[in-house]
Amino acid sequence: LTNALPSSTLRFDLSTKEVMEVVDGNAFVSINGAPEQEFKAGQSWEVEKGGYFIIRAEQPVHYVCHFE
Repeated sequence: LTNALPSSTLRFDLSTKEVMEVVDGNAFVSINGAPEQEFKAGQSWEVEKGGYFIIRAEQPVHYVCHFE
């Protein structure tokens, strides 16, 4: 379980394919430089090996990373 703190923006560069599942809160995510999208509890996004994502949180958000 990963937590993003309020008013934070973080970048993650991936060495494996990952699927991130929001379990509480909401986050704004840009995948590989694409326009930012909002993800809420129950939603998920995936990033291929070698890609990256930038996550922005305006309030606490909890999400689970699944590595493939």
